[in-house]
Amino acid sequence: MRVLITGVKGQLGVELSRALAGGGEVIGRDLPELDITGAACADQVAALEPDWVVHAAAATDVDGCERDPAMALAVNGEGTRRVAEGCRLAGAGLVYISTDFVFDGQKGSPYLETDAPVPVSAYGRSKLAGEHAVQETVSRWTVVRTAWLYGVHEKNFVKTIVGKAAAGEQLRVVDDQVGSPTYARDLAAAIAELLTRGLTGVFHLTNGGSCSWFEFTREILRQGGFSATGVLPISSRELARPARRPAYSVLANGAWERAGLSALRPWPQALAAMLEAWRAAGPVAVPVFPARLT
Repeated sequence: MRVLITGVKGQLGVELSRALAGGGEVIGRDLPELDITGAACADQVAALEPDWVVHAAAATDVDGCERDPAMALAVNGEGTRRVAEGCRLAGAGLVYISTDFVFDGQKGSPYLETDAPVPVSAYGRSKLAGEHAVQETVSRWTVVRTAWLYGVHEKNFVKTIVGKAAAGEQLRVVDDQVGSPTYARDLAAAIAELLTRGLTGVFHLTNGGSCSWFEFTREILRQGGFSATGVLPISSRELARPARRPAYSVLANGAWERAGLSALRPWPQALAAMLEAWRAAGPVAVPVFPARLT
């Protein structure tokens, strides 16, 4: 199997390269060699003759998307359509990485794959446009919605919290948004399993359990050895970010379970694994962790 990964330099792309190694030929592309907003994108994808494309390239700055919704749609919507057109030309299947932000967060219970998306931000709308582009263009497709992604590579919430704690900063974190933190390495392994089995359709994939950002922060501090660092719970209104976030965006991994696959491990266990992997990475583990994780 020949698999093309877009956005291969990102936190998920790096883990996908690792997860798919040994299962066939893996090709990675990112900027500047593959610009999904460029007119040549579809032909470039088709020329690589992939069997499958895992489309992880995206504009993921939620507030940046809110400030520039045209950019968000150009990358996440029309850019995805170009990748999908390349897949159609090559006869390839397409795995599209989507998000919990396609939901409005008002349901109050975990979202099913069959629930109707109602995005409340420019980012969510652009990612939903990408879902539609995939479904309208490619005959073999898989949409993977995930949430609160973090990993050893690139910037993310976990690394930001550790950095602030190491610098001795007082933390203020919202406690009225609930979701499921998801380790990029676990998500990549699950996507590799979907490809191996040739499963298609819509899948929700997150680590098990849920928490608020405030609860997530407290666990990061505890496991990272920064238990003495203070963290103050605040409301989303107090934080006053440009983009509205869904208040409750827990995703039920029903399609995955119905396929007979084992649930991804609980998020606290996944967090512990990420912190150990980050710490073991040596010089890239900046700032320096305490002598021992607790």
